[in-house]
Amino acid sequence: MNFWEKITGSDMTKEMKTFESRAQKLPADYQASWEKVKTNLWSYSDFSGRNLMPILDGVLGLLEETAADGQSVQEVLGDDIQGFCAALAGEEGAKSYRDKWREQLNHSIAKKLGK
Repeated sequence: MNFWEKITGSDMTKEMKTFESRAQKLPADYQASWEKVKTNLWSYSDFSGRNLMPILDGVLGLLEETAADGQSVQEVLGDDIQGFCAALAGEEGAKSYRDKWREQLNHSIAKKLGK
């Protein structure tokens, strides 16, 4: 990745288009779950969202493998997709906006109190 791609985000655009073309090959219920996973994971992104690319790639790979095996999407992700995404992002060390704001607030308060 060169400097220009990193600044403009074109590398991520290419990668997301690749993800979407892979997701289009999945059955309809898997595609709907993929959309829910993407929606829930974006709250754990950093400023650019680059930290989510390996996570999204892994989830899509999991969906592709289980669709090929003939499993249902509920067997794979369960009924709580939001919980699945939170657990997945937590394992990778990604923090939600709420966690980041909480840390910033705690740091500011500690600084004001002189600790």
